[in-house]
Amino acid sequence: MACPLCEAEGGIVLWQDAHCRVIRVDDPMYPGFCRVIWHEHVAEMTDLPTAERIHLMNIVLATEQALRELCRPDKVNLASFGNMVPHLHWHIIPRFADDSHFPESIWGKAQRSGVAHAAPDDNDMASAIALALAVNV
Repeated sequence: MACPLCEAEGGIVLWQDAHCRVIRVDDPMYPGFCRVIWHEHVAEMTDLPTAERIHLMNIVLATEQALRELCRPDKVNLASFGNMVPHLHWHIIPRFADDSHFPESIWGKAQRSGVAHAAPDDNDMASAIALALAVNV
């Protein structure tokens, strides 16, 4: 079976190492939306050895920290589903009280037309993620 996260980057790569990559999702209604994608095709967190799980979560949390500093959201949603793409990845989504779905998930029923917030620059996001990793990992 073809896997879109094995065959393509999945978005604009902001940071990567030998194990995973952080990409920006191109969604103008959710600026700063990122995914952390494990390079190897595995479906669940428990498929990874403990050290790799810790590494992945450090990347997820550093990405969240960087997005909180850059976007100043009301909330950050973290999610790992794999229902549509059974390839381990985490969604990191800055949320605003006036976005179209808040307080629902972005995949839920829209609550209003919503306000589009300014997106951080890709270079600023990449730098902030690298800095958060350097300080916290």
